[in-house]
Amino acid sequence: MKGLLISAVRDPNPVLFIDDRWLYGISGMVPEEEYEIPIGKGIIRKEGKDVSLVSFSYVMNEATKASDQLAKEGVDVELIDLRSIKPYDKELLIDSVKKTGRLVIVDGSWKTGGFSAEIASFIAENAFKYLKEPIIRVCLPDIPAPSSQVLEEEYYITAKKIIQAVRQIL
Repeated sequence: MKGLLISAVRDPNPVLFIDDRWLYGISGMVPEEEYEIPIGKGIIRKEGKDVSLVSFSYVMNEATKASDQLAKEGVDVELIDLRSIKPYDKELLIDSVKKTGRLVIVDGSWKTGGFSAEIASFIAENAFKYLKEPIIRVCLPDIPAPSSQVLEEEYYITAKKIIQAVRQIL
């Protein structure tokens, strides 16, 4: 986040920086020196050959957990962190889909009108011939967020739901 925020501040264009409230409780190593992460450049967090698993923001943590569990089962997931969504790294997505032939998109937004639809549309228009299976999107259901803990457990995206999607596409 630090590198992206510094890039956003230094960018001469207007930049909308949105962080997910679920990230506030997560801590990790942050280098003290200043550095930038280019806006619009994703990163492959884990190389793989069986399925491309694409995500960003908080649900990237759930995608990472799912990827780790799937690796124990012998599934070789290519884990992609987009890091920014406008612009996003289209070349990275196409290259990954060419390699794996399968795409699961994890988006912490609602399915209708969410960013996962943009990614799915882009791949369908530009890399359809490389797909071995239909694209799967793991998103929030198209209902208001519940306030009951029992309902929240069903509503929010978890590693378990991502694992189910990956198993389905394989």
